[in-house]
Amino acid sequence: MDLFKNSLNIIYAIILAVVSIFTQEIITFIMLGFVLMALLMIHETLKKILAKLDSKGRSED
Repeated sequence: MDLFKNSLNIIYAIILAVVSIFTQEIITFIMLGFVLMALLMIHETLKKILAKLDSKGRSED
């Protein structure tokens, strides 16, 4: 499933890159890429925290 998510993200990035080249908004594409990477890292961190909290909550039952 992770491979599918990664490949889907790569396809989205390629589409955005092509559009940014035609509209000549390369800097905007780069900045959006940085924002997207930061949001993905935050999302992964929150998923790890949730998994730890869920496992901790189940062990207390």
